Amino acid sequence: MLLQLSAADMGRLIDVEGESGHNLLTEKLEAKHEKMKGREAPRGDVASWNNSIPVVVRSLLGKGLDGVEVLVEVGLPHTSSAVDLVLCGRRPGTGEDSYLAVELKQVRHASVDPRSPIAVDLGFGDGKNKLHPVRQIQRYCEYMTRYIRHLQQSDDALTGVAFLHNARDEHVEALFALPESDHGWLYTLDDLDRFERILTSKFTASSGKSAAKSLVEDRLHPLRKVTDVARQRSVTGGGLTLLDEQYRAFDLITRQLERAAPLARVGLELFYDTEAAHGPASGGKHVYILRGGPGSGKSAVALELQRELGLKGREAVLASGSHAYTETLREIMIGSARRGQVGDKGKAARKLYQYFNSFTDAPPDSVEVLICDEAHRMRRNSTDRWTPKEIRDDDRPQAVELFRAAKVPIFLLDDHQSIRPDEVGTAEYLSELARAHGYTVSMEDLEGTFRAGGSKRYQSWVQQLLGLGTVSDPVAWRPDGRMTLTVADSPEQMEQFIRERGGEGSTARMTAGFCWPWSNPNGEELVADVQIGEWHRPWNVKPQHEVPNAPKSDLWSTDPRGIGQIGCVYTAQTFEYDWNGVIIGPDLLFRNGRFRVERTASCDPGFRREVDDEIVRRCIRNAYHVLLTRGVVGTVLYAVDKDTHNALRTLIPGTIGLQEVDGAQKLTAEGPQLPRAYREQRR
Repeated sequence: MLLQLSAADMGRLIDVEGESGHNLLTEKLEAKHEKMKGREAPRGDVASWNNSIPVVVRSLLGKGLDGVEVLVEVGLPHTSSAVDLVLCGRRPGTGEDSYLAVELKQVRHASVDPRSPIAVDLGFGDGKNKLHPVRQIQRYCEYMTRYIRHLQQSDDALTGVAFLHNARDEHVEALFALPESDHGWLYTLDDLDRFERILTSKFTASSGKSAAKSLVEDRLHPLRKVTDVARQRSVTGGGLTLLDEQYRAFDLITRQLERAAPLARVGLELFYDTEAAHGPASGGKHVYILRGGPGSGKSAVALELQRELGLKGREAVLASGSHAYTETLREIMIGSARRGQVGDKGKAARKLYQYFNSFTDAPPDSVEVLICDEAHRMRRNSTDRWTPKEIRDDDRPQAVELFRAAKVPIFLLDDHQSIRPDEVGTAEYLSELARAHGYTVSMEDLEGTFRAGGSKRYQSWVQQLLGLGTVSDPVAWRPDGRMTLTVADSPEQMEQFIRERGGEGSTARMTAGFCWPWSNPNGEELVADVQIGEWHRPWNVKPQHEVPNAPKSDLWSTDPRGIGQIGCVYTAQTFEYDWNGVIIGPDLLFRNGRFRVERTASCDPGFRREVDDEIVRRCIRNAYHVLLTRGVVGTVLYAVDKDTHNALRTLIPGTIGLQEVDGAQKLTAEGPQLPRAYREQRR
């Protein structure tokens, strides 16, 4: 949250012009933004604060609601999204806590995309559609209600509105076609009296400070992770609440599929967008690409698409290049089987969750919708040592096999997560290949994050640290109150810290760069391959082995016993856990102000053959990008190389200290950088 003041206090600031020409409230918000986020506020935000907030404040004051507390830029739990305003007060008649979430828009004209009623052009001039403001605030309210316990005490505690205070009804008429609800009403300049009536229906003149305190300090429900979504895939409303561009992309795809393929329609044209057909070879086939960074909700979108289509009787197969991801999804589905149904569930799971190389000899258009998650792990081709000679084709790209097999192919990827030399899945590669085969391509970017406490700053900091997509040198981490980042003095200290977090009920794991051999088990015992000084621990179990008292490789990140082994990038990718310990091995060294890759220190067997140095550097940097972005609440780092570790100490202010908690000595993360989610866990 950026600022909290009563309506009366804000009223004293909005009518006084400051030195910048903006009102004093705006100047206060600008200063708060720069202090909290380390950069100047975007011009659009400043304009909204200066022009939009005063309209709401004057409406409150005009109705005698001086005591209502106004919260500005209220961050949604666990994400980078934020509500413009949340008004807090007392409900007339009952005196119960009452809240109004307000999404402010300065638009004067708006039109709706004919392909989707929730994709709108708000006249910003950037050529990009935005999520319909009513649907945006509806999703925000649903999300807040799901994660903030206090809002669940009453069905009508929270109401949401989208307020277009500069627009006339006639200029945004198309927006009114979307159904409204208590979580999303639409008001314009012509509806100012109706907007003020909702204020008086929600609030009395009494102080809203206690209501605001209850909301801000309420204990949050933990973030639903990918595996939680998978477990609830058959439950209506059981998945993640998709927000902003996630929901817009999801809605656009599902609506286009429904429009092109009504339930009564069958045949090879199923799901084809005939209006977008390009050339006789394509048959109108449409390829969708969703690109986003770690924690942007790619897998959530994939699972929600599969769940939604499944509930409507559509066949949607989810494919991946990750063995751990695919097998975990299969295990979850099989685990839901009732007595006598395990065999049938297993068969269904193997059909619903497959691998990219499962479609080598698949007939054309044999899969209605093929959702390719983790598509950055797409390989050049599907040929390996087990491929039968009669279907071996080293020249046919793996992506072409997927294009051919699916009536509707959908790819979700991160351009910085390919970790093997033969992995080629980037948005550019897939779009160029699809267009070369005559297919129509739609590409969407998922810009939010549901990981690292919703800290966009952390995501960009990691990329800059590793030199991904930028030539800038690494910079010091500036705590933002969302993500905990700290450095351990030793691997022993890191392990103790991670185990203590696990003992408190959090999910916690340790991972490392692939700088130690990975041995087969010694009988029924894992070999402690990861050795640093006197400290040594085993890698997670190899995929082809099973060891007593340790989870299978595929379940390392979700089975509580996984806390006893060190995870590698191949088992950690896709998954997330509350606390993330990362050991940076000698394959990544800090020298002359930036990180460089030391190829000879890697034990990854994929680099043993003739592989270009540039490809190895890309893969190792991407591998650490994956490892550093698994944490939901916090990440703890340790580097084996002394100079690298000292550099981390210089760049990261967070420390680990010994504290007495509930009568016991525990290692805790220290400093003002701790996010609210962690502070509350320590109570």
